[in-house]
Amino acid sequence: MILAVIGGKGGVGKSTVAFELAAALDAVCVDADLGMADLPARRGPDLHDVLAGRATPIEAVDESGPVDLLPCGRTLAGARGCEPTALSEVLERVAAEYDRAVVDCPAGLGRDSGAALAAADACLVVTTRERAALSDALRARELARTLDAGLVAVVVNFASDPGDVRERFGAPAVALPESVAIARAARHGLTLGEIAPDGAVTARIDELATLVQRSVSSV
Repeated sequence: MILAVIGGKGGVGKSTVAFELAAALDAVCVDADLGMADLPARRGPDLHDVLAGRATPIEAVDESGPVDLLPCGRTLAGARGCEPTALSEVLERVAAEYDRAVVDCPAGLGRDSGAALAAADACLVVTTRERAALSDALRARELARTLDAGLVAVVVNFASDPGDVRERFGAPAVALPESVAIARAARHGLTLGEIAPDGAVTARIDELATLVQRSVSSV
């Protein structure tokens, strides 16, 4: 199973959602934001190396942290030296080896996002309730539809309720309220489940993971 986590606008918390959802699903998290990686950097080869032919996808998966992670490099030279069109094959190999992969896609509608969506079995859109974020998220949904990556759910971040997002997107919507536990988890290199196992946001992430599992298994 390959789940692409997308969002048309940066700053909506997409990377955090991808990382926490990977933890809840016991999946590998792939940082596929080739130009602006946000997930933790770890030692060893990264996605830039894989896409440039210097390492295999499996060699680049780091299993030393709370979530198995295929990190992405952070250098401009690395981003320029890799081939985004090979991303689909990389994701398929990771999913074949680990069964589940959650992909943190770059914001926007560039070919990096398109390559990940082309390989995905399903996608999840992350947005906030701001007008610009919702507008861009709707455009991201259309790209996913064009590439046949079924929309599982919409995450409305930094909100206590999803408002009318379910109706606007035609998909289940899960609201994630703001939480200091998210910053604490990131600061200590842990997951929400480790920092705040009984927290409200952790419960919503678990709800989201259950929704993903049910949706993907029914496809």
